[in-house]
Amino acid sequence: MPGASAATTVPASVVKANGHATNGIMKSDSVVDVSMGESENDDDTPPKKRPPKGKANGKKAPPTKRAKKDISDGESDFAADSEDEKPKKKARVSKAKAKKVKEEEDASDDDDKPIVKKPTKRSKKDQDATTASSNSKTKKAKKEKSESSSPKKKKAKEGDGEEGGEEEEVYKWWEEDPNGDGSVKWNTLEHNGVLFPPPYEPLPSTVKMKYNGKVVDLPPASEEVAGFYAALLESPHAQDEVFNQNFFNDFLVVLEKNPPRDGTNISKFELCDFRPMFEYFEAEKAKKKALTAADKKQLKEEKTALEEKYTMCLLDGRKEKVGNFRIEPPGLFRGRGEHPRKGSLKLRVSPEDITLNIGKGVKIPEPNMPGKWKAVQHDNTVTWLANWTENVNGQHKYVFLAAGSSIKGQSDMQKFEKARELKKHVDKIRKDYNVDLKSRLMADRQRATAMYFIDKLALRAGNEKGEDEADTVGCCSLRCEHVTLEPPNNIIFDFLGKDSIRFYKTVEVEQQVFKNIRIFKENKDDSDALFDRVTTTLMNKHLTSYMKGLTAKVFRTYNASITFQEQLDLLTPSEASVQEKLNAYNKANRLVAILCNHQRSVPKTHGQSMEKMNDKLRAIKYERMKLRHVLFKIDKKYKKKKHLAEDESDIDDAWIASYEEQLKEKELDKVKKKFAKDNEKLEAEGKDPLAEKVLEKRLQEVEDDFDQLEEERGTQEATLKRSKAPEKIEELIEKLDDKMKTHKLQIVDREEGKEVSLGTSKINYLDPRITAAWCKQHEVPIEKIFTKTLLTKFPWAMEVDGEWKF
Repeated sequence: MPGASAATTVPASVVKANGHATNGIMKSDSVVDVSMGESENDDDTPPKKRPPKGKANGKKAPPTKRAKKDISDGESDFAADSEDEKPKKKARVSKAKAKKVKEEEDASDDDDKPIVKKPTKRSKKDQDATTASSNSKTKKAKKEKSESSSPKKKKAKEGDGEEGGEEEEVYKWWEEDPNGDGSVKWNTLEHNGVLFPPPYEPLPSTVKMKYNGKVVDLPPASEEVAGFYAALLESPHAQDEVFNQNFFNDFLVVLEKNPPRDGTNISKFELCDFRPMFEYFEAEKAKKKALTAADKKQLKEEKTALEEKYTMCLLDGRKEKVGNFRIEPPGLFRGRGEHPRKGSLKLRVSPEDITLNIGKGVKIPEPNMPGKWKAVQHDNTVTWLANWTENVNGQHKYVFLAAGSSIKGQSDMQKFEKARELKKHVDKIRKDYNVDLKSRLMADRQRATAMYFIDKLALRAGNEKGEDEADTVGCCSLRCEHVTLEPPNNIIFDFLGKDSIRFYKTVEVEQQVFKNIRIFKENKDDSDALFDRVTTTLMNKHLTSYMKGLTAKVFRTYNASITFQEQLDLLTPSEASVQEKLNAYNKANRLVAILCNHQRSVPKTHGQSMEKMNDKLRAIKYERMKLRHVLFKIDKKYKKKKHLAEDESDIDDAWIASYEEQLKEKELDKVKKKFAKDNEKLEAEGKDPLAEKVLEKRLQEVEDDFDQLEEERGTQEATLKRSKAPEKIEELIEKLDDKMKTHKLQIVDREEGKEVSLGTSKINYLDPRITAAWCKQHEVPIEKIFTKTLLTKFPWAMEVDGEWKF
């Protein structure tokens, strides 16, 4: 398990989980795909000019938040349990840049140091030498097909319901040969373009920004930009000097074109007062939150109706879901970490900025705002539906199909098959780079050392950045300041990785690697490149000599998946509860996350979350205590049973009183809501509503129940609402014991995972077939691990049987 044991010993740091390098079937480019998870830099991306070489500040980024999942409890025999939190996951996007590093011509007389040779032009034969390899074919699950299913298609209910209750066939592309040759991606393509945000609506005449204490009358174009900043007035962004300066510079440009109507000359940022606008926005937020459920539902239905035609396209006659069809509204660029352009104005995108890609002979969609498309093309060798260039960083942005589409699925499957293929070549590659660690050629020795880090530490390859980009680095772009030698053979890495997330680790390395780094740093400044004779392009070119399509990123995917498979096999108990198996799964996932540096700082809400989980545990203990007391009231002999005699820990009289009061409030609220709902139903049916006396009676019944609980407090006697036989009550206690054990495991799992982000590995680096096979082998419902989004993204992985291995 390369690098895994070493990785698990280091403290967790803040890391986001997206990779820079491209996989085996994609080319490097600055694609921003805002669909789920990591940008995969599809092979259909047009090339972009390389940025000028520059040097940025290298400050550290704040930790990112990740939402957590909770497990719901069942109903109580005495009162309702509290509701659980729902998991929310955000997905992240990435960019990749081409890199070029100049080779220097140095010489050394030291016997231990490599000879620096002037690069010579190699023959094409040497450069293109590759070993023949073939893609592994996946096993198919042994499932019985229904009579209505064909070998390549199965029936599935259409979510939005076709006329006459028709069912739409699901295209099982994975049972065919995926078209991975980089040529024709589709034959026919029809879609409705993109959805532009609504035009700006001016604020009420009473809401104005102030300058030097006086109200300013701004025209709509300038007012809109002022509102962008006003909305962030109490966020950390408004306290950032770079953010404020960039915003104000762009604001002045807008003001020059659209000056205040009252002639006010705005020239100093510190005299601007955006608070009146901020307070208006906050009031509007409060109004939106206060809307009734019916009003919110209506707004949602209106939004759904507006977006419906953009959500699907026709690809080769099949309906496929579109990913990011919404054009991002204008605003202020926030960036990640210490991005030099944060606070800059993101301009409104218009149809004149958009290039559509669509099939020949189909109707060209009309934009939902005035204007004409920049261009319309019919290129069936690419998979994007629309693209444009954003103004802040000059990046190309694309509209792709959704993560669960056939094209995206084929890309995912090929990526993991490429990583599996690496198994045949990895021993040879490792043997060669270990030999080259002592090479007399500086370039070869540097490449071997970089390859060692990419393999053992799962570092991204890294690309050169321009002066107007955040100072993030990968292995090949490390500077001397990023590595510190700690004798006898430890290296401290400290740099900003992808998305400006800090990578900080102390790693024990082989003595030769330690010696090489010392040599590479000699006679260099901190700002000089550590590997000045290695580029990502040269590294990947070298790797293709071992295997077609092999890149540094394939190594990262391979090491993540093989480590995960090994740890699952090692950690999963053969005889255990589902929760114990889930804990083993999450532990294996954590080891991979640590290896890939998919880490985070402890969430600010972690303490509150743990307290909620402990409260739920106490609630289970409360239920168990009440059931024991019911048995004691029935017959005192139950007090002599060892497993029933001991009192539950963590729940004293004060906690019980507080808990019962909370339950009472919830139960009273529940009765009131049910009464209102019953009356709404009766009125809809044209019947008379229930009288208030009915509500009063129901509320009094709740009061009486909790008065009885108060009387029973401390007596070791209790009464159930519905009488049960003692044997049934003992069975309920056993179920609560199991529930308590499961919940304790969940608490341990939550605490151990507080500094690690698990979602990124599942989305981008772990072959989903490992999870599918593991779930089948150990009889764990896959829904407990994969969200609906991931199940939609990886339908092809569900076909494997329980014996499948990466």
